[in-house]
Amino acid sequence: MTLALKRQHATVEEQAKKAKKAAKTLSGLTEEEKNQALHIMADQLEKETVFILEANKKDLENGREKGFEDAFMDRLSLSEERIQSFAEGLREVAKLEDPTGDVLSEWTLANGLDVKTVRVPLGVIGMIYEARPNVTVDAAGLALKSGNAIVLKGGSSAIHSNAAISAVMHEALQDTLIPKEAVQFIASTDREATKQLFTMKEHIDVLIPRGGGALIKAVVENATVPVLETGVGNCHIYFDREAEPKKALDILINAKTDRPAVCNAAETLIVHEDWLKKHHQELQAALEENGIRAYGDEPVLDILPNASLANESDWENEYLSLAIAIKTVSSLEEAVEHIDQYGTKHSEAIITENKETAAAFMRLVDAAALYHNASTRFTDGSALGFGAEIGISTQKLHARGPMGLPALTTIKYMMLGSGQIR
Repeated sequence: MTLALKRQHATVEEQAKKAKKAAKTLSGLTEEEKNQALHIMADQLEKETVFILEANKKDLENGREKGFEDAFMDRLSLSEERIQSFAEGLREVAKLEDPTGDVLSEWTLANGLDVKTVRVPLGVIGMIYEARPNVTVDAAGLALKSGNAIVLKGGSSAIHSNAAISAVMHEALQDTLIPKEAVQFIASTDREATKQLFTMKEHIDVLIPRGGGALIKAVVENATVPVLETGVGNCHIYFDREAEPKKALDILINAKTDRPAVCNAAETLIVHEDWLKKHHQELQAALEENGIRAYGDEPVLDILPNASLANESDWENEYLSLAIAIKTVSSLEEAVEHIDQYGTKHSEAIITENKETAAAFMRLVDAAALYHNASTRFTDGSALGFGAEIGISTQKLHARGPMGLPALTTIKYMMLGSGQIR
């Protein structure tokens, strides 16, 4: 190990230690004190908009030089409006009820011992993410409101943007009761810094990876710190034979085109063969009008002349662009089987006027979010009233779906006695 690498590792560990110390102070603050800090952070972000945009320009220039795809550049790009939305997100989080201290259950044993379970902060959160500067703000806001310190490790593609945003938040925290050390940003672009977070169980209580499949897989397979796994979004929309055509197409176009590069965008259309035979012209027109490239199976190619033949990769992966895979089925059971094989347990939708078919779909499909006659784009913390989200969990333990404030807490059993012994 080189001297420089040793220094870097020492720095990452020092940052984690500072976060752990700050978490103790933070856990003792009132909801009002935390809310006040969030408002000051929001005001400071707006005040320093020009500074943040100048830093973002450097990342965008680097991205263009490296030939990043349009969808990637969209996630990376900031604007005055987006920074305003960051600030509003913090203000929305401030409005939410603080879950810490909530008594979830309470009972008294036969011996008179009072028992209750109470929500408490997780402690120190390690956040590893890619080209999304908004995560820097959302994650910090949710962590602080729920009484957690946070160590942020963004991707190299957004290093200047994230560093600027973190500096602005630190400046704001100096005027609050929250120690600025409660938000740590690891400015190194070296992968060794990320790997070190994987194993710092003595300082980090939980890791949350947010990004592409490769990043999440690397964290899950290599971390010794507990992981709250977020998932990629290979989301499906199923047009049942009784789907109303206009409603179905409106939902599909929204789910595919509103923001194609996000994880809750639709990537595969599963369509009942009877519906396709009746409405293929309308489907073809909608795809062409919105510039969507289609990759389908043989029945799709027979009826949609502009479609290309889909391969295994089209069923398995996210496009994150204006492209969609189309699979024909002859039954609900076949649609569910396809989702079971290729879905990522993120968001799945059925479009049908048959309530019994919809209920069966909801019962049979295993995913964090299920929709009947609605777009998958609603799998989002802000859309569901959480103010923001720290990620969308596709696992089944502790938290599932969009993770807001309650997902960043755990519980303590508190026993109040009067001298009981066992």
